[in-house]
Amino acid sequence: MKKLIGLSALAGMAFASNLAMAGEKWDMPMAYADSNYHTQNGKLFAKAVGICTGGELEIVVHGGGSLFKGGEIKRAVQTGQAPIGERLLSAHQNENPIFGVDSVPFLASSFDNSDKLYAAARPTMEKILADQNMVLLYGVPWPPQGMYFKKEINSVADMKGIKFRAYNAATARLAELGGMLPVQIEAAELSQALATGVADAFISSGSTGYDKKVWEHLTHFYDTQAWLPRNYIFVNKDSWNSQSDQVKNCLKSSAMLAEAAGTTRARELTGWYLAQLAANGMTVIPPGDNLAAELAKMGDTMSKEWPEAAGAEGAAIVKAYKAK
Repeated sequence: MKKLIGLSALAGMAFASNLAMAGEKWDMPMAYADSNYHTQNGKLFAKAVGICTGGELEIVVHGGGSLFKGGEIKRAVQTGQAPIGERLLSAHQNENPIFGVDSVPFLASSFDNSDKLYAAARPTMEKILADQNMVLLYGVPWPPQGMYFKKEINSVADMKGIKFRAYNAATARLAELGGMLPVQIEAAELSQALATGVADAFISSGSTGYDKKVWEHLTHFYDTQAWLPRNYIFVNKDSWNSQSDQVKNCLKSSAMLAEAAGTTRARELTGWYLAQLAANGMTVIPPGDNLAAELAKMGDTMSKEWPEAAGAEGAAIVKAYKAK
């Protein structure tokens, strides 16, 4: 018996020693399902960090809003409830208009222009997040946004009264200009909202339509290519400051790789997503001339409103973007 107790004690000491040698673990909440390329990219980023740091820092990804819901993630990281997380910052445009720079209709409606706008906006975005106790690591765009409906839409008049899912201030404003009723719905709740009639339409990328199998409820996708919103990965500043220079460098280098890989993946998947919507019975078409003209007019209105709200910082970003 004494021998068994001795072995148990030694095993316990060895286990405790291993725990002491184990690296720090960060839980990383992400809003989108594990099957989504943003979450898959986040897992590759986490793996790269683990390899680069030799296990000194382990990042565990929690997809699908399982740890914190999408709308809770930014606050969770800001307050230290989570050391790192992902968020569509345009969802917080009401907090700071700069967060909505990537959702100004038709300002940057291609991947190349989206990258230029991101480069112009990043220094300001970094400063804002730093003031909120966060460090920006990287951003990855969604494919161009299009409009989903459960009927044919030939004009803005056809949209009147439709319950339109909003995920940020820009989508809510778009709904208002189109005579629709904006309903705030997070991505994780979209399928249920469509199934129960809480929402009958929305604007998003082909990725969202594919992930949520929206062909079960909707019939038409209009490829408006309105904007390319971006998901951002950021770290709590206190958690960042507690790391060694080596770990910080690993986070930075892994973030650069993740940003490039995620953007490339978004480009690759854009056409594929639309093909899948069509293959599952949806009508996938560009807006007709009349609808396109009316949407462009709505976009002009919003393009004037955003710089007014964003002030000098917003004007500087747009100027720098257009100079690139």
